[in-house]
Amino acid sequence: MSKHLNHIEPYSPQFGTMMPMGFQKFMRTCVLWQIVRFIAINIRMTMLILKSHH
Repeated sequence: MSKHLNHIEPYSPQFGTMMPMGFQKFMRTCVLWQIVRFIAINIRMTMLILKSHH
C-alpha cells in the first residue's frame, strides 16, 4: 500500500457522511414502510414497461 493513502473510519467526522437519526432511522428499519415503498416502485416500473411497449 502507498504511504499517501489515509484510512478513514466509517462514521468518523472525517468521513463526510451524516449518521441517520430518529425518524430517518425509523423509516429505514420499518418493515411496513419498506413494503409500501416496494409496491410503489414496482407499480412505477410496471407503468414504465407498459408505456415502452406501445
